[in-house]
Amino acid sequence: MKELICIVCPRGCHISVDENMNISGNTCPRGKEYAINEMTHPTRMITSTVVIDGMELKRLPVMTSAPIPKDRIFDVMEEINKARAKAPVKIKDVIIKDVLGLGVDIVATRNIS
Repeated sequence: MKELICIVCPRGCHISVDENMNISGNTCPRGKEYAINEMTHPTRMITSTVVIDGMELKRLPVMTSAPIPKDRIFDVMEEINKARAKAPVKIKDVIIKDVLGLGVDIVATRNIS
């Protein structure tokens, strides 16, 4: 039996999943979907920063444009840590396109003039 705390909404349901993928404890269909995804293909969004050259502000906040497989977090972070950006940057500008071939971009989350 695997115990999960649903993160889809603020309710934080305690969900149980057994070896036959029987799910209990969710109070809405989104909780069931979360549990199935977490057990079969867990994904996460990443938020981080990259170096921005020539600016008083030394780091640019970035995030993944979509969730990535949980087991690739450290690989993606290595790529983010290698990246550098140059101003001007607008929110949602792509800093790293298709990071590691995952079909997900690393995008800016702040405007820098």
